[in-house]
This record gives sequence, structure tokens and C-alpha cells, in this order.
Amino acid sequence: MPRPEHHPSSPFVSSLSSPPAVRAATVAALRAAGCVFAEDEAELILGAAHTPDQLVALVRRRAAGLPLEQVLGWAEFRGLRIAVEPGVFVPRRRTEFLVDQALLQAPDAAVVVDLCCGSGAVGAALAAALRPAELHAADVDPSAVRCARRNLGPLGGHVHAGDLFAALPAALRGRVDLLAANVPYVPTAHVGLLPPEAREHEPPVALDGGADGLDVLRRVVAGAPDWLAPGGCLVVETSTRQAPAAVAAFTASGLAARLAVREELDATVVVGVRH
Repeated sequence: MPRPEHHPSSPFVSSLSSPPAVRAATVAALRAAGCVFAEDEAELILGAAHTPDQLVALVRRRAAGLPLEQVLGWAEFRGLRIAVEPGVFVPRRRTEFLVDQALLQAPDAAVVVDLCCGSGAVGAALAAALRPAELHAADVDPSAVRCARRNLGPLGGHVHAGDLFAALPAALRGRVDLLAANVPYVPTAHVGLLPPEAREHEPPVALDGGADGLDVLRRVVAGAPDWLAPGGCLVVETSTRQAPAAVAAFTASGLAARLAVREELDATVVVGVRH
């Protein structure tokens, strides 16, 4: 979404005179800022604002390019409302397919780990479906850890700060039934080509996957067999272009791998099982 060349608040504020006028002014301000779905966004922002001043502030933040989910303070993910704080990776709809594949592979998982958890959206969705005996999540970014604790704490989840498996309690080793990892997989050279909402408002550590985008994926796949229980599975999101190399990494680690694709979501997931 392009940044507006003028400040939208002045004409916007002058239009706040009646409910229909408020909605029309909100839509107009968002459309002028380049929001493609201005009408839908206006409804959400109007629902989030409790005072005229708060409405002005929310519209101003969205017009400045902040992701809608960070403006609202939440994102919808698989029917759940997930708290999203500024500077935290916003869960994508395509990642719902990762959850679908995880549940298909491990419908009775009792020990679940959400690695590279970000806001904890994947862990929350898995917990809602599975009611696992243990739920753990981990991220290297302190902001993500703080946000994930908001989302997973009420579900009995434990969120750990640190780099991949080093963040997890040693007692989990060899006991994990389901390990989900929405790893960063954008090649370093492509990060600058992402939409401004992502590259300017989400942490690079949640986006940059190294030269070919698979650096973090390879580290997760290499470490997973030590943490999975017999029959446990690893589920990782990647891209269609990276899928062959990702599957090869799973196979090299001794995991029986399968590829799942949902084209309408542009979603690609690799599932690996420890035998």
C-alpha cells in the first residue's frame, strides 16, 4: 500500500458528523491512502474505535502503512482472534493450511510445539483443535515471545525465548508428537521486494530465510528427529519453488516426507514423520 502524500486527518476529522458520514469519511480516507479493501477495513476499524479520537488515530496509523492487524491489535486465524502487537509477524491465511495438515497427520497429538511461533497463532489453533496435554512455543524475538504469551498463556501454553530447539525444555526431547514450524523462508535478496507492510513493520528475523530461503528450515529439520517421539511429525511451511529442496532436507534427516499444496491459498507444506 503506497504511503499518502498528504495527511488524511484534517478533512477526515471535519467529516465526523453522523454515523453514515463517519463511515463514508473512514472509507474515503483509507481509499485515498491506497487501501484496496477500504470498505471492509473501515468496518473493522470502526468496530475497534470507541471514541472519535481513537478512530482518527487508527485511521492515521493505517494510512501511514501499518498492517491492518497491527492497527486493530488482532488477526483472525482459523476462526480465532489472535492478539498481534506492533513489530510482530502477522499470521497469514495461507498458514491455516499448515494447521490443517498438522491435524490431518497427528489428530491425537498430546505434546505439541510451535517453533518460530511469532504471535503464537499456529499453537493457539492447534490447541483449540487438539486440547493437548502439553503445549509449548518458542521464538527468538522478544516481542514475539511477549505476544505469544498473551495468546497461549490462557490456553495453558508455555512460551520460551531463544533460538529454535535451544529454547525448549530438555524434558521435551524425544516426546514431541507434533512439531509445527512456520519458519522464515524468504530469500535474503527478495526481502526488499516484499510489500511495505511486511518489510517495514514486521521483524526481518521472521522473514529472512537466508540465501535460498531455507537456512532456518534446514536447521529445524536437522534437529527435529531428536525431539520427536516415535511416530511424531514435523510440519513446515515453505514455497512451491523451494519444495523439492525442502523435501530433500527432510529425507536427509531420516524423516518420511510428503508434500501438500493448496493452490488457492498459495500454500505449500512439507510433512515429515519419524519412524
